[in-house]
Amino acid sequence: MEKSDRFVRYSLSFLLFFLVGFGLAQKMPLSSETEECIGCHEVIQPGLVQSWRDGRHSKITPQAAFKKEKIKRRISSQPTNPALQKVVVGCYECHALNADQHPDTFEHNGYKIHTVVSSKDCATCHAEEAGQYGHNIMAHAYGNLVDNTVYQQLIKSVIRPASQTDHAGSDFLTMDESCLYCHGTKVTVKGMETRDTEFGEMKFPVLTGWPNQGVGRLNPDGSLGSCTSCHPRHDFSIETARQPYTCSECHKGPDVPAYKVYSVSKHGNIFKSQGKKFNLTAVPWKIGQDFTAPTCATCHASLLTDSEGNVIAERTHQFNDRLAWRLLGVPYAVPHPRTPELYKIRNSAGLPLTADLDGSPASKFLITKEEQKRRNDRMQKICLTCHSSGWVKRHFKRLDNTIQSTNALTLSATKIMSKIWEKGLADQGNMFDEEPERLWTSLWLFYNNSTRFASAMAGGGDYGVFANGRYQGTEQLFRLKSWLELHIQMAKKAQKK
Repeated sequence: MEKSDRFVRYSLSFLLFFLVGFGLAQKMPLSSETEECIGCHEVIQPGLVQSWRDGRHSKITPQAAFKKEKIKRRISSQPTNPALQKVVVGCYECHALNADQHPDTFEHNGYKIHTVVSSKDCATCHAEEAGQYGHNIMAHAYGNLVDNTVYQQLIKSVIRPASQTDHAGSDFLTMDESCLYCHGTKVTVKGMETRDTEFGEMKFPVLTGWPNQGVGRLNPDGSLGSCTSCHPRHDFSIETARQPYTCSECHKGPDVPAYKVYSVSKHGNIFKSQGKKFNLTAVPWKIGQDFTAPTCATCHASLLTDSEGNVIAERTHQFNDRLAWRLLGVPYAVPHPRTPELYKIRNSAGLPLTADLDGSPASKFLITKEEQKRRNDRMQKICLTCHSSGWVKRHFKRLDNTIQSTNALTLSATKIMSKIWEKGLADQGNMFDEEPERLWTSLWLFYNNSTRFASAMAGGGDYGVFANGRYQGTEQLFRLKSWLELHIQMAKKAQKK
């Protein structure tokens, strides 16, 4: 871009800054710094600015938000800096917060700005939510994948298996856009670079692992997690977070097919046909008044009340607070772990798994039956606002049965797989990179997990039977058994020769 063109663009944007800033100032208490941010970004990133305008951050100050009745609050803490309490939360309030703790902080038009707004920054106004999220498995999703030696074997077999002789591209970048898209990347600063922008050359930090909004992202300031996984920037909408489509970004399967199961369930059916009538922005969220069928957030996160305002479920960002079982069987479904740092768990063989290969759970790392009951009670209290006690009791009994039956199927397959390893027909050094190991893995990682989710989510029906569940799981067992028998016969023939 020629210098004269840049001058014209900059002049226009500066004029727009005053006009827009003046107009906004009549409606809301903006900081002068945010006004200046808007003046430029309104021109070069109008979608970003409009998204912020549409959000609640642009319409209320933290001070006013905290004065609301506790049950109606959307924040749990106030900024300690009085200046931040009296202005709406704008560009500067987030991107300059805790600047001295951010290695990605850089000089930008006379201000110290950082690119990555972290969960620690959000905790300024959402301390309780950030604290809960820190105890959530999702917050540790990066370490739970990258620091688990067994999962590393699985990753290698997917991204670049030993049998693949032709290689191209970067494994590092492949990881960023595949496994770590959801689990989160490690964002680090690798120096500075000069970029040609609408307003001339400017210097910006070079960030590895960026862009990313994965649930377990390791932020430059050392904090874990990305709030924008569920509350997309820059409007950070609670309505978006309550939509099942948001969860579908990472929970579509086939390992965790929650959204697919929801879509074919009765709950999903009602949401698709009547969801446009639901009030997805209300706080608290009144069952029967604001909505008549649950979304993911209803069961796993939201503050729920009855029509009289009596609390049915407290808001939580530790999403297993209402879950007794970890359905994601690797390879077995077990009671939920006590710690969110799953990579620290060890079974009796010393592997970072929640159970032995024979199905024996690593019990000292898992919640007790008493805690399972407490979590089931929390979930069932929600179910009982629409269903009878008999209905709910039978539903949970069926789920327990499904967990037992799918674990038994995994055990049968594992016994066959163990014989294959014992006979040297496959190398156990990597448990996922040979044909019989893939048959074994698909059985528990895809089909048994699908069966469990279909059972747990009240109406997965055909998805857990013929679409992606019991039929395919038993089929994998047949194939694995046939594979072993065939190779035993081949070995015998080779010996006779």
